[in-house]
Amino acid sequence: MELNVYNIKGEVTDKKVTLDDSIFGIEPNDHVIWLDVKQYLANQRQGTHKSKERSEISGSTRKLIRQKGGGGARRGDINSPVLVGGARAFGPKPRDYSFKLNKKVKALARKSALSLKAKENAIIVVEDLNFESPKTKLIVELAKKLQLTDKKLLFVLPGQNKNVYLSARNLGKVSVTTASDINTYGIMNCGNLVITESSVAVIDNLFKA
Repeated sequence: MELNVYNIKGEVTDKKVTLDDSIFGIEPNDHVIWLDVKQYLANQRQGTHKSKERSEISGSTRKLIRQKGGGGARRGDINSPVLVGGARAFGPKPRDYSFKLNKKVKALARKSALSLKAKENAIIVVEDLNFESPKTKLIVELAKKLQLTDKKLLFVLPGQNKNVYLSARNLGKVSVTTASDINTYGIMNCGNLVITESSVAVIDNLFKA
């Protein structure tokens, strides 16, 4: 797939970039995309939820009413889950939600997500962004020129760039990542991928290594 390269003003240049079909042109595998997104979201969970069980409640163990014949549920003491202020039955406990996915599955998921965006014509290649200082206005103007003002955008850079990151930080619909850190959730969560020219080669090397 061959795409035009846009400059910082949102104008088409005479340069073109070829996207590798083995990365951007495969048949998307929906199931592995789902698995990778599920793992990413699971890894974001702290898992620190906790409620007190019956043995952890501080209260009298005196038997309140007789075992049978009262017409209601059995409750041995004031800590019973059937009473207001009592313990919680089968409540949540701290746990780790993360799970393992094979490297090849994760790689296939990312390539499937990139191919899906390519099929939707949701990938735009721009010249490398070199801001002398953080300027949110430059990101806003670029999105406007590219007619992407109302879209969720993910800018993919070849490496860390503090000025570009700070320029996009205050924009709720714009995220910035590096080509080596690109993940399936980030790709699927955006409306359009804005990839810098140098990032294309980094992505190629990432999946061919």
